[in-house]
Amino acid sequence: MKTNPVFLALDFPRLETAEAVARRVKDHVGGLKLGLEFFYAHGHHGVHEIAKIGLPIFLDLKLHDIPNTVAGAMQSIHVLEPAIVTVHAAGGRAMMEDAKAAAGEHCKVVGVTLLTSLDENDMVATGIGGTPHDQVMRLADLAQSAGLDGIVCSGHEIGAVHARWKDGFFVVPGLRPADGNTGDQKRTVTPRAARDAGASVLVVGRPISRAEDPVAAARAIEATL
Repeated sequence: MKTNPVFLALDFPRLETAEAVARRVKDHVGGLKLGLEFFYAHGHHGVHEIAKIGLPIFLDLKLHDIPNTVAGAMQSIHVLEPAIVTVHAAGGRAMMEDAKAAAGEHCKVVGVTLLTSLDENDMVATGIGGTPHDQVMRLADLAQSAGLDGIVCSGHEIGAVHARWKDGFFVVPGLRPADGNTGDQKRTVTPRAARDAGASVLVVGRPISRAEDPVAAARAIEATL
């Protein structure tokens, strides 16, 4: 039986709400993603409580600082035993090397390339040249050379990245069902399209967590895979 690649993003400020939603859909997702909003509100205690549900935990902390600080942050979360942790690939090779060296033995460290809420206009405004595809490929190569396990990128780039990093671990966020509302995401694809292109983990948030019936929504996505 194949492992479900869907990780539910629990982007809730209240721990009780996050726990309730996670317990409802736990049989139809493969893991739980906890991001900045959740971690800043509940810290280690919140992560421990969610871990009791029994699914792998993805800490989407997007660490980005000098190498020594990021390494210290990675060491501070060892006790949480996360399955996946994110760092910003734009932090540079030394930062990524130190993040990986400081991570737990069974923790995959993946580099965030370009947020799925950004497009080419946003890149120009922040002084980044080229296209989103160019930027993702540059940072993917850097992350691979730094020894990370993989990267985070949109479904639009996953096929090209997978073609040149065959054994990489690839996380794709910003996914929407074919009939879903894109919200603040600008570069979306369907979960099935991302999976077919080589995604290892499919991050789905609002299409499940904010659905009128989260269980039905999770099952519908699961059925497409």
